[in-house]
Amino acid sequence: MSKARMFAKYWLPVLLCMGMIFCASSDSFSFQHSSHIIRPILLWLFPQMSEESVHTVIFAVRKGAHLTEYAILALLLWRALRAAAQGRPWAWTQSMQAVVLVALFAASDEFHQSFVPSRDASVVDVLIDTAGAVLALLFLWVIGRWRENW
Repeated sequence: MSKARMFAKYWLPVLLCMGMIFCASSDSFSFQHSSHIIRPILLWLFPQMSEESVHTVIFAVRKGAHLTEYAILALLLWRALRAAAQGRPWAWTQSMQAVVLVALFAASDEFHQSFVPSRDASVVDVLIDTAGAVLALLFLWVIGRWRENW
C-alpha cells in the first residue's frame, strides 16, 4: 500500500476526529449553548424536573461526550499506530502511545478553551478525556482476548 493510501486510511480519520474535537471546543458548544438544546428535551420528557436536576443531567451528558469523543480518538490512534507497526495483533506500547497522545491532545484542547470567553480550561476534563482513552483501549483488549485475536 502506498504511503498516501496508508495516510488516507489510517491517519486522516485521526486528524478529522481531532478537528471535530477542536471545533467542539468553540463557543458554539459551550455549556450555555448546549443547554439550550438539552434542557427543552429534558423538560418535555420530564415536565416536573427541577432546575438542579436539569443542570446535573446536562453536566453528565457533556462529560459523557468528553469520555466518548476521546475514546473514539484513542481507538483511531491505536489503529493508526498498529498499522504503522505492520498490524501486530496487540502491543501494550501502541496502547500506551495512544493514551499519551490523547492526554497531550486533551491538554492542548483545554489550553485552547482557556482562550474562548464562554469556556473554561479544566484539568478534570483532561482526566476524563484520558479515562475515555484508557477505557476504550481496555475494552478493545478484552474483546480481542475474548475473540482470541491476541
